[in-house]
Amino acid sequence: MSSNLSENDTVLVGKKPLMNYVIACLTLFDSNISPIKVKARGLAISRAVDAVELLRRAFIKDLKIKIISTDTLMFTKRSGIDRSISTIEIVISKPDTR
Repeated sequence: MSSNLSENDTVLVGKKPLMNYVIACLTLFDSNISPIKVKARGLAISRAVDAVELLRRAFIKDLKIKIISTDTLMFTKRSGIDRSISTIEIVISKPDTR
């Protein structure tokens, strides 16, 4: 995943309610931070996509989805079993910024 944005521009999606992540994005946009990275791993990927779509459909109609990137991280458990976890990174911005 790209790392050209600082960590202050990132919303990490997990198990919290969907609106928490939508409000986090709105707060960053209100602070004139754009673009924003929305990141998630594993089962939270669908929640990240839902958050961006809700943000685009209900709050910022002309939201720009600049980049969607996916990746797979490989982990080795303590038991020695290899495990792969999918990740997604969605870069979004307000329409008036580049």
